[in-house]
Amino acid sequence: MTEQGLMSELDLLVSEGRNPRTMDIDLLPTIDVLRKINDEDRLVPAAVEKVLPEIAAAVDRIVLAFQKGARLIYIGAGTSGRLGVLDASECPPTFGVPEGMVIGLIAGGPDALVRSTEGAEDDPKMGAKVLQEIGLVRNDVVVGIAVSGRTPYVIGGLNYAKQVGATTVALSCNPASTIAGIADIAISPVVGPEVLTGSTRLKSGTAQKLVLNMLTTASMIRIGKSYENLMVDLNPSNKKLVARATRIVMQTAGCSAQQAKQALHLTNNDVKLAILVTITGLDVEAARTALGKAGGFLRKAIGDGTA
Repeated sequence: MTEQGLMSELDLLVSEGRNPRTMDIDLLPTIDVLRKINDEDRLVPAAVEKVLPEIAAAVDRIVLAFQKGARLIYIGAGTSGRLGVLDASECPPTFGVPEGMVIGLIAGGPDALVRSTEGAEDDPKMGAKVLQEIGLVRNDVVVGIAVSGRTPYVIGGLNYAKQVGATTVALSCNPASTIAGIADIAISPVVGPEVLTGSTRLKSGTAQKLVLNMLTTASMIRIGKSYENLMVDLNPSNKKLVARATRIVMQTAGCSAQQAKQALHLTNNDVKLAILVTITGLDVEAARTALGKAGGFLRKAIGDGTA
């Protein structure tokens, strides 16, 4: 695309518009600059609320993929790509899922996480290539993340995913975007022009983060990774998480810290098993069997174990 063509295309994007509420932002004292930013940020949750049905549809497809042993794959560039990698990287410690169940791909590779490699987003073939390299299959779900909805790297990835037959989801902040037209499910929270024109790491980035939080958190809850509102499948991989695991066992089983630690020791720090053993009195192997029969859902396993 020519430079003139690209400029004309950007003119049509909501996220690239000038915000009439912040035209004087460069004249304001610090506290008023911050108030302007804060006022704009208030608009984001309402924009996300409007697309909850689309987010729910995506979650249901992700849950189905997980149940088939398939993966959730984020693909994006710049801030969008970094947010996808961030969300993916937090799933193993938070929910105890294996590495590779949720994957974040960013244009430019790992180096792009810490330094700008903006030119990497211009090649649609690379978007397809990275999905080929990880062996994309039809049971996977691919979420293309691009505020503008026109990033070539993401477009290439989504088009390849469609060829494979994978479920495709588009996450942008512009209605009727290119990637929305490609994907099976389009999630498009419209947050309006940014405080600084085109700085889409602001409201648009916040909206993307909220949506990504929902996609993984809701999906993990739906496959049994929580009990009530507790993260019972977390991986206690550091001192803080060990302490959190102990508290979760205590809160769920109504036991002492000593009892919780003993149960965690017996179960090799498996929080779900520790809770089940403590509540039901089952031995570790019997608890593991009960949990397996319950499909990993602790509520069901507790009911079966005490029936």
